[in-house]
Amino acid sequence: MTDRRIAIVTGGGSGIGLAIARRLAADGIGIAVFDLDAEAARSAAAEVEATGVPAIGVHADVTDREMLARGVEAVREQLGRPTILVNNAGLDGFDRFLSITPELWQRILDVNLTGTFNCCQAVLPDMIEEGWGRIVNISSSAAQSGQQLMSHYVAAKSGVIGLTKCLALEFGPKGITVNTIPPEFIDTPMLRAAEAKGLLGGGVDAIAAQTPVRRAGRPEDIAAMTAFLCRDEAGYVTGQVLGVNGGRKT
Repeated sequence: MTDRRIAIVTGGGSGIGLAIARRLAADGIGIAVFDLDAEAARSAAAEVEATGVPAIGVHADVTDREMLARGVEAVREQLGRPTILVNNAGLDGFDRFLSITPELWQRILDVNLTGTFNCCQAVLPDMIEEGWGRIVNISSSAAQSGQQLMSHYVAAKSGVIGLTKCLALEFGPKGITVNTIPPEFIDTPMLRAAEAKGLLGGGVDAIAAQTPVRRAGRPEDIAAMTAFLCRDEAGYVTGQVLGVNGGRKT
């Protein structure tokens, strides 16, 4: 074990989460990849380790507090005390409001909002003990504008933004910053799945052509902002909603 900082990245086995794990590792931060897909977590961790940075893959369900507790303990034992948490794990949904069952509503909230709550509670004690911490919550630009057919998802991600602001106020005196990034139109497997279902109108290329920077976002765009927020230099940035959206929302 070294004095290097250790980050937990949830949903780190693919898409935005994997890009974040790679980017933080490039800064020399040890990485614990938490993912519901155990094989994806192990694969991502092996990729990071191949660069010379310590990493572990952890099979984790953000809705299972006992499973999370075991995962965080494994991080402490194998890498060190985690002082960076990126809450990226998420579950989307495209459903007409009157078709949303109570069970589906609860599932979307459990993963996106309660999962963020669970992870923060699991890791904040380590940050408090160290007197330093960084939490970055990946929310959604849909929470800023609303989005038809996604009322359950938007409600959950709106809650993530509110939670971020509250935690920033409460834990700022402890040396811990808490910020949220609401991505928009990022080219991920989740976006392509929505395109395949015909949920994106003219598709990714057509929407990219209407975006001020004239392209879809990349997972690496989110990773770059995350990396900045996790640095010492970002110690005066907290409670903020930092959009990474190519100018689609200003």
